[in-house]
Amino acid sequence: MSCIRPLLAASIIAMTMIQAPREAKAQWIVFDPNNYVQNVLTAARELQQINNQITSLQNEAQMLINQAKNLASLPYSSLQQLEQSIQRTQQLLSQAQRIAYDVQQIDRAFSTTYAPASASMSDGLLVANAQTRWQNSVAGLQDAMRVQASVVGNLDANRTQMSALVTASQGAAGALQASQAGNQLLALEAQQLADLTATVAAQGRAQTLESAQRAAAQEQGREQLRRFLSPGQNYQSTNVQMFH
Repeated sequence: MSCIRPLLAASIIAMTMIQAPREAKAQWIVFDPNNYVQNVLTAARELQQINNQITSLQNEAQMLINQAKNLASLPYSSLQQLEQSIQRTQQLLSQAQRIAYDVQQIDRAFSTTYAPASASMSDGLLVANAQTRWQNSVAGLQDAMRVQASVVGNLDANRTQMSALVTASQGAAGALQASQAGNQLLALEAQQLADLTATVAAQGRAQTLESAQRAAAQEQGREQLRRFLSPGQNYQSTNVQMFH
């Protein structure tokens, strides 16, 4: 009996020693390589998605910036200067002397002053019409030279506007600015064509008045020659008492 008790005690101690490490092992952290790899891949995919979202937001922001540039107006405008040039030319045309650019006034002049000379016209009327025609021709030449002087004066302003518009077009930030610069260049070209049209019209008016004067003068010359050569009352001598 005395031998059994020591053996029982030794068995209990041994079982206790065997069970103690098992309970300690249950508290250890277990490392799973497969699970770790899956977690890393999942984090990498989420990070890539975040990067993609950031890139997408950056692209959208850049697109908005580009749209804002495309909608930005051109800071330079030559419209006022072009309108002033056209107004000066129009004003000179409206100030045409004597026979202006008016159809009714032209018809009246060619039915009176430039009408063919007839036998019913007096010598005084023929002379007056000839003088009026000469004055009209001189006025037409003066008006043409005034328009030409105005057009030449616009050349320097047009050169400045063209240089500024080309510079603005080359430095345009967006499509709208480039389009506006192009439109203003077209407006400048239209203004130059208007100056050219005014010059041609004024020069043509002066040449037409000069041609009309020559034609009327030839007709009047034939009438005056006819009157000179037409038979009239012969000269009859009379007695004149010179001294008392």
